[in-house]
This record gives sequence, structure tokens and C-alpha cells, in this order.
Amino acid sequence: MSLPLVSQKPGVRSLEGFSTIGTGIYLRSTGEQCQDTTLPNVILIFGWMGAQLRHLQNYTNAYTKLYPKASQIVVRCNPNVFWTSTGTKQRRLMPVIDALEALHCFPSSSSAEPPPRILTHVFSNGGSLQMTILGHMLRRKYGSALVQQFITSTLILDSCPATGSLKTIKLAFSAVIRNPILRVIVLTMLYTMHFVGLGLSLVFGKRIMLMENLRIEMWNPRVLPWMGLHTPRLYLFSRKDKLIPWQDVTQHAEIAKERGMDARCELFEESEHVAHIRVEPERYWASVQDIWAAAISKGKVKDQRLLTC
Repeated sequence: MSLPLVSQKPGVRSLEGFSTIGTGIYLRSTGEQCQDTTLPNVILIFGWMGAQLRHLQNYTNAYTKLYPKASQIVVRCNPNVFWTSTGTKQRRLMPVIDALEALHCFPSSSSAEPPPRILTHVFSNGGSLQMTILGHMLRRKYGSALVQQFITSTLILDSCPATGSLKTIKLAFSAVIRNPILRVIVLTMLYTMHFVGLGLSLVFGKRIMLMENLRIEMWNPRVLPWMGLHTPRLYLFSRKDKLIPWQDVTQHAEIAKERGMDARCELFEESEHVAHIRVEPERYWASVQDIWAAAISKGKVKDQRLLTC
């Protein structure tokens, strides 16, 4: 597999063991097929807004230990994703599609390629937004082609989704924008966008709020086109999260269940936003392994049904 690499600016480091294939996009390719069909062979990680590489490394290292033969793609989330144009967002995510294609995640003329097994791990609203944009891009490119085959997959949602309020918006952006002048400029712009969206929603009688639209999109069982009602999703969240109210996440999971999705919850009591592995790492990773086992189980049931037809 050969993908164009992006040269790093002086003083900017990459994830250890990963190649930089785009701005804020990293790939760890094992260069070999994982023959064990009970394990994922591709892990797709969408980081939270402003996540530092050293923090993301905690997750990539753990996944490397759990599933050493799985390739990993990591997508960082810059704060400006919330106000840049759709075209710019999509251009930035193109290397993700290139990597997924190189890892044989999409329909191929070669029947020798086994179906992929994809674990997707999303953090906070920033990671959720990046994932939904990628989903739109893939559906536009491949249409229903990905729906025609059963792909073993799972979706892990860490500290998301939630609608958010002005208070949580201020907390989130204040945490990642250290420059006080820039912070005031950004918050002023975000507040303006919030009230303009609210006003338009009232005038036209429909939701135009970004976070509300994101929350709705996350109810789509095919939020990424290889997913479906068969895809188990795990919500990891905490009562002490000041940015994402646990009640919002619980409600989202309950509605997902009502719509036929296999939604499961792991509610932590003491951890802060996207910090559950620092408080209860064993419980966290056990939950990840359990949800992947559920995905494998569904795949076996599907295979058995095909054999008996």
C-alpha cells in the first residue's frame, strides 16, 4: 500500500509508529492481512477537538496491544472545523478515504479480498462532526455499493453526542484556545453563529443549529455507509462530564434503541470529559472488547443464515 506522505513542519511531531498522510491525519499500516476473522483489521479513530497527540497515543497504544495486526487511522479535530467551509472540511478528509481504499474497505472487482472488519471510535462532538462529514463523502462516492455486503463493524461513542449550550461551548473552546484575544474573537463568532441559527430556526420552523443537526445525524444507523442496524454501538460517558451532559447521551442511546439499533451504555461516575480511561482503564477497555465481540457474534449469525438459505 502506497499513500502520499505529508512532510512535517519543524517542531511538529507525529504519532509514534504512524505516518502523516494529511493535515492532522495519521496512518499505522501493518502491511499484512489479519487472518483472524474475530478481530478488527481496521480501526478508525476520530479525536476530540484540540486533542493533543500524547493523549491520542494512549488510545492508539492500547489498540496496538489489543489488536496488533489491525491498521489504524487517526483523525484530529482542529477547532476551526466548526466554522470552515464544507469544501475545506471535505478536502482535509480526502486522505482518510484514500487510506480506507488502500486498506480494501470498499467494494472491489477482486473477489479474493475478504470483507473488512472495521472498529470506529469517536470522541466528543468534534470527532462526531468529522465522522458525519466523512459519511456524507463516502455515500456520495459509493452510493449503495457498501450496503450490498455485510461488513462486521462497531461504533464506539466516547463522551458524545449532545446538543450543547452556550455554557458548554464556552468551556470547550476556552480549554483549547489559550490565547485570550483569539479566544474572545472565536467565542464572539460562535455566539453570533448560535443566535443566528436560533433565529433562523424560529423563523423557518426547523432546526438549523449545528449541534442539534449533528445529534440527529448520529441517529442514522448508516452514519458511515458500512454500518447499519446490525452495527452495535457503545456509548461511554460520565456523570461528571461538564461539557456533555450524561442525560443527553442517555436520551440519545434510548432513542437509538427505539429505532432498532443495538445501543449499549457504559456510564462512569467519576471521570471528566474524554478521560474515562484515566479513572477506570480496565473497565473502559473491557467494554470496547465486549462491543467488538458483539459485532463478531452478529456476523456469525448472518453467516449461519446465509448457509441455511
